[in-house]
Parts: sequence; structure tokens; C-alpha cells
Amino acid sequence: MSFTNAPVTRGLVYGLIGSSIAVSLLDLKHYFYILVDLHLWRFHQVWRTLIYQLCYTNSSEVLFGAITLYSLRTIEHLWGSRKFASFLVVTSLLTSILPTAILALVLRPLTFGVFNYLPAGPTPILFALLAQYHAIVPHMYKYRIATSNTPSDRFQGFTLSDKTYKYLLAAQLAFFQWPGSILGAFIGWTVGYAWRLELLPRALTKWRIPGWMVGVRTQRRSQEFEGLRRRLEGEGSTGTASGIENGAEGEGGRRRNIGEQLVDRFGGAI
Repeated sequence: MSFTNAPVTRGLVYGLIGSSIAVSLLDLKHYFYILVDLHLWRFHQVWRTLIYQLCYTNSSEVLFGAITLYSLRTIEHLWGSRKFASFLVVTSLLTSILPTAILALVLRPLTFGVFNYLPAGPTPILFALLAQYHAIVPHMYKYRIATSNTPSDRFQGFTLSDKTYKYLLAAQLAFFQWPGSILGAFIGWTVGYAWRLELLPRALTKWRIPGWMVGVRTQRRSQEFEGLRRRLEGEGSTGTASGIENGAEGEGGRRRNIGEQLVDRFGGAI
């Protein structure tokens, strides 16, 4: 249970914890949430849409967010660091713009200003990752929890799996500061599935960050050395096999049988 082969996830977890602590110590929390009427319409602080996912503003959300990120590191193991990081860049851009735009242009007018607040934190990105986890990672086992202890042929209760606790962790984040957090979670899940089903522009789904940013160049070089070593070993084994075949031939090119080879090999010792 570690961050082995998951450097991007490790950086995200450490960055989330570090930025949340720094924002709290420096008393900068008020820069990371969004009030549409105040921050966007009155003071035109559009830059808040690009930074509101950098940290959480309370310790409970930091805890659940870090645990959820850690539990979703399986996606990086399956995809590789480069594809995983590229997905995060694309989804972070989309989930920075879409929730704010939908809140400001649709939900706030329809609710007459009641729906006006978007909390800080990368909850949309986490739910985009959770959508991938739901789609590609199968459950290992299931278990049942009975809701009635009366004897009956028909089971009364509900069935869970080993993946359930990860969904519960994410659900906590979605309901911490609702309804704004629910909006972010819903849009994140939608963006994640749209990316998976290739409903987004092809330029976004096929785009990849430079390999050196996640150490792919070093890995590729080590793979090339490994391939060269295997080819050399293959050539060496081929040469050895050829020498054995040549040694099995006697003078004049006549191929000796197994008995003659054994006598030649062990005759001196006998």
C-alpha cells in the first residue's frame, strides 16, 4: 500500500494537503471559493475559476479528499503516468469553466439568487476520476447486509462490494457544502464519462503532455536497454546452440549419434 508507480497521484495528494494547510495558515481561504454576485458580477474576479480547485478550506474535506485520491491511484497504474496526467489537465480545465458558467448563467437566475455559492476544492476532478474507476476497475467481491433478522427465503437487505467505501468517501465530499459541491461532483462525473466515451473533441481526448514531465523518457530509455540486453542474450544462446550442433558432427561432416557423443564426453573421466 504505497505510491509505487504512481508519481502523479503522490504529487496530487501531497500538493492538496500542503496547499490546504498553507492557505489556512496564511489566512487566504477567502480567495478560493466563489460567490457569483460578489466575485464575478461585481468585482469581475474571473481568475477565481482557475484556482478554486487548488485546495479545500476545512480539514474534513482535506482528509476525505486525500484518502479518495490515494484510493484512486489504481487508474494511474492501469493507464500509466502520462495518460493519467493528461486526463487530469483536460478535466481540470473543463471543470474549472463549466461549473462556474452553469452556476452563474443558468442555476442562479432560475433560483432567483439562492444558488449562488461554489465551494473550494477539487471535488469535480475527483468525481471525473471516480467515473473512470467505476468504468474500468471491476469489483473483487460482494457482501450482503441484512436489514431484517426474521427467517425468510427471500433476502431482505442490500448488496455491497469492495468498491463501495470509495464511493462513500466521494459522496461525503459531494454533500459537505451542498448544493454547490453537488453541482461540482455532477459535472465532474459527466466530464469523466464524456472523456471516456469520446464525446469531447478528439483533440482533447487524444492530447498527451510531454513525456519528460512524468519521467517517461527515463523509463523508455531503460526499456531500450532492457530490449538490447535481451537481444544480446538471444544472440548468445543462438551461438551456443550452433556450437553444440557443430560439435555433434564428427570428422568428415558425419553426424555422430548420442552414444558416441557420451563416450567422447565422459571417456576421459572413466
